[in-house]
Amino acid sequence: MIPLVNSMIMEQQTQILIVMIAYMAFIVFLGFYQGRKVKTGSDFSIADRKLPGWVAALSERATGESSWALLGLPGAAYATGLLEIWTAIGCVFGILFAWIVLAWRLREEADKYKAETFTDYIAKRHGEMGKWLRIVGSFTIVFFFFFYVGAQFIGGGKPLENLFGIKKIYGMLIVVGLVVPYTIYGGFRSVTYTDVVQAIVMIVALIAAPIAGIIYLANLPEGAVFGSGISDALHNAGDAYSTLTGGAVLKEGTPLSSALNNIFPNMQGIVSGLGTGIIIAGAFSWFFGYMGGQPQLTMRFMAIKDARQAKIARNIGVLWTIIAYIGALMIGWIGIALFGPDGLKDQETVMPEVLTTIFHPIIAGILITGVLAAIISTANSLLILSATELSENIVKPLRGRKTDSKTSLLYSRIITGILSVIALVLAYFSSGNLIYTIVGYVWAGIGSTFSVVILFTLFWKRFHGTAALLTIISGLLFTIIWISTEMDKIVTSRLLTFIVALVVAVLSTYLFKKREVSR
Repeated sequence: MIPLVNSMIMEQQTQILIVMIAYMAFIVFLGFYQGRKVKTGSDFSIADRKLPGWVAALSERATGESSWALLGLPGAAYATGLLEIWTAIGCVFGILFAWIVLAWRLREEADKYKAETFTDYIAKRHGEMGKWLRIVGSFTIVFFFFFYVGAQFIGGGKPLENLFGIKKIYGMLIVVGLVVPYTIYGGFRSVTYTDVVQAIVMIVALIAAPIAGIIYLANLPEGAVFGSGISDALHNAGDAYSTLTGGAVLKEGTPLSSALNNIFPNMQGIVSGLGTGIIIAGAFSWFFGYMGGQPQLTMRFMAIKDARQAKIARNIGVLWTIIAYIGALMIGWIGIALFGPDGLKDQETVMPEVLTTIFHPIIAGILITGVLAAIISTANSLLILSATELSENIVKPLRGRKTDSKTSLLYSRIITGILSVIALVLAYFSSGNLIYTIVGYVWAGIGSTFSVVILFTLFWKRFHGTAALLTIISGLLFTIIWISTEMDKIVTSRLLTFIVALVVAVLSTYLFKKREVSR
């Protein structure tokens, strides 16, 4: 009997592997095909601002919803139940804000100032401090993006380890081998067009899995799994999973409950109310990162062809987002129903486990590829943006003379390769960390900080370069200090970094005068 079972498992693994190889081969081919059109540094960094709306929208969504959305968020929903609804609400509202309020305004501004990168726009807009904004802004982005790219490599290792028993480091090397070559060759153009395919695969997975999972659970005999449906599973798991207030976090012994009980001994009502508020605010705080502060996303806004295409992009982006987040949450909750709240060793393997349980191996292979699609689409975008930031804002100014388009292209490609190696090394040494946690840190250091800078730059005329510089520095330093302590487990840096950056931006705007541009 055991040999038969092993044979069936091997057959299943083989079928999934064939599907994944075929898909990845197609993606690599498409990346190199689009890369043939890249002739200049502008093509490499921003596709010469000629992206159709539907391409920009799908690319932005594929980039925004990385391994975090297909591994991290379902894993968090599996670990905490209904609490993650607040995270989804924060993200959805943030994305709505970005597409409705910021997208076209930022596209117009980038075109007006002929900006090639996110930092390039901020520097040109605040010319009096342009040099320092380039240096500090680029350093901040690249510093945090090392960890963000590393999180994607970790995400690539997890499903491969889970499905095929491949050591995580080898899985990460496979992802690097797939992503880096065509990214180096084709830059932003290759990335955006491969992202379109990735976004389609991702959304199919996020629609198909919840629907099939609910049907699968409904047809099982009573008592066969932990829960006969999502509602039943959450109820069986207890209040920690079935309430929106996060009972799991407030239970005795957690950092938050311990801290509040020390401050308010024997005052359970205050502890419960204040704790619930902190938890909800912390989960919702993902909102701040989407308010223009994620350069890899706003670059898509800057590359849209015209106003008509911007409207198309907005509609597609918003619809995709709503569907995706509902699907990601439901997959995590279906995981509770199938395996119980303690049934998985690694919570972030819940999506691959659910897919292989409820689908035929070939279908599961196609949908699991959606996980790798999310990883690849984000990793390559982060690499391109980091390389462009360094090339345009650090390397070129240091050379001290004008760089022709071919040389600029060469610099970008070399830097992309170097950054890939560094990110892989960091991923290897931090491979035990949850993707959800790592991305959360990046969201604070970059998202919460730069959201304040870009919003004030776009909509507050009084805001100036000195204030922008001090805001970036304060956000960078505060995030590093805060996450280095145990305090981040009590109040998330995503929330506090935004507050700190906002206060510094307002105060420094009034305390310091705008410096005149030297002639």
